[in-house]
Formats: sequence, structure tokens, C-alpha cells
Amino acid sequence: MGRRIRAQKIGRGSPPWRAPTHRRIAPVRYPQIDKPMKGLVEELLHEPGRGAPVAKIKLEDGRLFYNVAVESLRVGDVIYIGGGGLSIGSIIPLRDIPDGSVVCNIECKPGSGGNLARSSGAYATILSHAGGYVTLQLPSGKIAVIPEECRATLGVVAGGGRVEKPFLKAGAKMKWMRVKGRKWPRVRGVAMAAVHHPHGGGRHQSEGHPTTVSRTLPPGAKVGHISAKRTGKK
Repeated sequence: MGRRIRAQKIGRGSPPWRAPTHRRIAPVRYPQIDKPMKGLVEELLHEPGRGAPVAKIKLEDGRLFYNVAVESLRVGDVIYIGGGGLSIGSIIPLRDIPDGSVVCNIECKPGSGGNLARSSGAYATILSHAGGYVTLQLPSGKIAVIPEECRATLGVVAGGGRVEKPFLKAGAKMKWMRVKGRKWPRVRGVAMAAVHHPHGGGRHQSEGHPTTVSRTLPPGAKVGHISAKRTGKK
């Protein structure tokens, strides 16, 4: 039997695949409030492993929370939480946001704290309101129907265009992957020897056998097209 392959090592949670979560600032979640409040943007922060900046916001009652920063949001700006205004960066229920507006960090269920359109440059468009639900077009182009009590942030997540800048050198890519807890560089299985990977070996770089495997196989054999319904060209 060959040595333990990458899929098995990852499952053990060893240091090369462990994300440095101790460097994170705080969870990005909406606060639980009983009435509409104002918030003051105290600071814009960078969080390792997150492509978008994070805004540190202080409520009227002294509580602090963190939210993804939107474009044109600045330190010292006043935003509204729960209602009271439609300024950029405000956190308002979907029922109070007019059709055609762009929003981000949208809750799937009331009180879930923000789940959709959170990456840099992401936003969703409100299409319509009807029957207690709001129809939105997500960044993927899909249409979602969400209860109107769910909250969202007005605006587009800051940091757009991040993926358009090339890494230019391997060291920058390595640091980016390290803060996300991913092993890099990633060697192809067909480039390995047969003792190191099920796809390795042979007189050229080819699997030499079908790579469709069962969903129930152990990690040592669970590589390739896992539980694929079909493979190849149509």
C-alpha cells in the first residue's frame, strides 16, 4: 500500500491545511435589536482570508458589531439599522427597500445575520415585492424569493475588481492560499508515481482507467469524478 494521499491528510486537520482563524477580527453578523437605531462607522479594517473590507460600527446603545463594508462608505458615516433611512451602508428589512435597488449581505431567514452576496464586488438586485416575499436576482444570475422581514445592506460590497489583478509571483499566491487554510501548490495526481496516487504511474500522464468512483469509498480511493452521473462529451 502507498503512502497516505492528500485527501487523507486533509481529513486529519494537520497544520498545512489549518486556517489561521486566530487572526480573524470578529464574525460579520447583524445585531439583534428591538427598535430602529443609528450606527457610527468607527473604522474600516482588513481581515485575513476575506476579500472585502470590514466596517466596525458602534450603535447608539454602545454595542459594537462588524459588517462588510460597501463602496463609498467612510469612517464617520452614520447608517441606519432596522429602518429610518435609505443611506448607503444602512441595514434595512427588504420590505422597506424599493424595487431596482442593489443590496448585499442578505439574510436567507429573518435573524440569520446575513448569508448572500458577501464577497468583494458582489450585490443582488431587488426585482419585486409580492405576498410577503421579495424576489431578488443574485450575483450568480439565479432568482431567489426571500421573506420580506429579512435584512440586507444597501450598496455594493467594496473591493470589487480584486480578482482582476494578477498575483504576479508565486509568493503572493502562496500567502493568499495560506490565510484560507489551503494547501498550495497542488500537484496533479497523474504527475505522481503510482505509489503516491491512484491516478499516478504509467508511461505517460494518463489515468489509464475510469475515474468515476462511488460516494461511499474511503478517502484513499475517493479521487476523480466522485459519484458522477455522467462524464465525457455529450
